[in-house]
Amino acid sequence: MAGAAAQSGADSSHGSPYYARKNSFGLLAAFSPDSSHILLGGAENRMLLNIGGSYSRRLFLNRIVDWQYDAELLPAALESDPVSTSVNNQTSPSTATFTNDDGPILSCATYTAQYSFVYGGVTYAGTETISCNGRRWTIGEAMSPIGFQWNFRPRHKTQPFFVGHGGYMYSTEPIPVAAAGSFNFTFDLGVGVEVFRSHTRSIRGEFRYHHISNHGTASFNPGIDNLMYQVSYVFGR
Repeated sequence: MAGAAAQSGADSSHGSPYYARKNSFGLLAAFSPDSSHILLGGAENRMLLNIGGSYSRRLFLNRIVDWQYDAELLPAALESDPVSTSVNNQTSPSTATFTNDDGPILSCATYTAQYSFVYGGVTYAGTETISCNGRRWTIGEAMSPIGFQWNFRPRHKTQPFFVGHGGYMYSTEPIPVAAAGSFNFTFDLGVGVEVFRSHTRSIRGEFRYHHISNHGTASFNPGIDNLMYQVSYVFGR
């Protein structure tokens, strides 16, 4: 009975001891300046920028935790890859330099290799250097229909929380390299702090591990690991 009374009090719009909503809507922006091999991904120097919204539905509430279903829709999900330039310094059969602008590269570490081969009775030799030269932004959209959020200390205006999602991302070009495909799966895990300005409105700041992978649906699956910073404005009742 005491638990039912607490739940009823939480649902009341007046005099509730809880800073918790039954239904919440949010506007969010998230950014990551870099990627590296954190857990699963192998593509380096990738940037992410997400803009979209969220919906949360309360599943369980007591004085310790506010457990919510949470989904995100990202109509603007942008990913940035470093693009490469190859410089061929030929020394045989004549001295010449050839430069080509190539597509996205897996890593920005400069790579130099010597070559020598015979073609048509002529020996070709020299060195080729591959390095990063600029970036390419790819536009996409993403959705995470599976997600949960756990807010702790729901009777306080400042609440630490834990969050996790699973979903997909579709981009207009293959990411992070040409052989990796345009359709990818995503998941994230994060922690943050939610500060309530009133019983219905709050601001969230959080830090997430975010992973992108095609799960073997394309010929190459390097994966992308990012640490993302996200800010949300949330309202509801």
